[in-house]
Amino acid sequence: MNNYTESVPAFRNLISGNVLLAGDQGYDEARAIWNGMFDKKPALITRCLNAGDVSQAVLFAKENQLTIAIKGGGHNSAGSAVVDDGMMIDLSLMQKVEVDPDKQIAKVEGGCLLGAVDEATQEHGLAVSAGIISHTGAGGLTLGGGFGWISRKYGLTIDNLLSVQVVTAEGKIVTASAHENADLFWAMRGGGGNFGIVTSFEFQAAHIGTEIFTGPLVKRFEDAGEYFRFYRDYVRTLPDEMTIWSVLRYAPPLPFIPEEYHGKLVLLIPFVWLGDQAEGEKLLQPIRDQGVNIGDGSGMKPWTAWQAAFDGLVEHGARNYWKSHHLKNLSDDCIGEILSYAARLPHGESEVFIPHMEGAPSRVNPESTAFPHRETPFLLNIHTRWRDPGDDDRCLDWARKFHDATRPFSQGVYVNFLSEEGKDRVREAYTAEVWDRLVSIKKIWDPENIFRMNQNIPPV
Repeated sequence: MNNYTESVPAFRNLISGNVLLAGDQGYDEARAIWNGMFDKKPALITRCLNAGDVSQAVLFAKENQLTIAIKGGGHNSAGSAVVDDGMMIDLSLMQKVEVDPDKQIAKVEGGCLLGAVDEATQEHGLAVSAGIISHTGAGGLTLGGGFGWISRKYGLTIDNLLSVQVVTAEGKIVTASAHENADLFWAMRGGGGNFGIVTSFEFQAAHIGTEIFTGPLVKRFEDAGEYFRFYRDYVRTLPDEMTIWSVLRYAPPLPFIPEEYHGKLVLLIPFVWLGDQAEGEKLLQPIRDQGVNIGDGSGMKPWTAWQAAFDGLVEHGARNYWKSHHLKNLSDDCIGEILSYAARLPHGESEVFIPHMEGAPSRVNPESTAFPHRETPFLLNIHTRWRDPGDDDRCLDWARKFHDATRPFSQGVYVNFLSEEGKDRVREAYTAEVWDRLVSIKKIWDPENIFRMNQNIPPV
């Protein structure tokens, strides 16, 4: 390896941003990511302000044989945004969002968090179909597919992506869209960060207004089995405007949950209805009628407030390990396994998250993007979260056994919900045909696998 330290002063002069070495002010803050399991120390951190900075960072890293990690929001559970002894290319200062309200288009820089996107689009009553936690990075979420509260109506995040500005493995700045570098554009819609560093995204936004009917209902954990047997069929009859999910966890101390249930296992049922509240109430009534309701947080709420409503349950710094499946169905046997493991949650911050999918994404041709698992009705996310490193073995063992027990009911996996699980598991995020096409595009755009700190698609 070259002695890169001698070249750092010249490199600093080439960029508008900043370069941090160990010991520099801000170095430890910049290398920190959402998942507290990772405490890696890059050789240097390039804090970029524009695409030109990113290009220079890629060229410097290649010249000095430094492994590249890319940090947008730093929110991925696999911890791929940081690397020991390599270069972290930090996009987190690139936070600009420009909205064209007439065309309903949002141009979003690569380091933006979803909260910034929501704030800018909501000035015009618009929203981008994206995630559910406001401190998630828009970039990583998008490249893996992206879904959230309005996806059943408006499609996945990648279904609303119009173009991207990308820094390639050669340090070139290119645009990819349906009409320009179309193969690259196809791969980046679901293929993750394997093909380049996106410095800006252009999204089609939807007009949803500034308030929506939403909120969680809360039921006893004891009633969850009966509820799921109802839920699995009922939600599949609902219009795209209604999204109803399920979360099994210990009850947080929310004001609409009776105090005697705080810290006890409950079933949370968050929903979003894009329409008149009275009509939404009618669709929600069969849900209310199932089992005992112990809490009701429903009502008309500002979209930005709802998008940040669960931020406090997943703030930065805790230790996180995720396992996930797309579920073919919620059979009685599948429900039994889910409830058995949920009854033994290893920590008060862990949860089992089961969103209902389908809707608009399921009607998109699965070959049109690199996100093929569009027709599975449910998704299971085993979100294991704890604080004490001494609990690692116990928490990891629970998650892995839970994952194995529910594998017979699965069909593929959502790439954004993968932790460090190996190359074979990454392949399960794609069909064989999609994987082969991704590999062929990787050979063209990144033949040396410069961008490998991700759920990697090697060019072989």
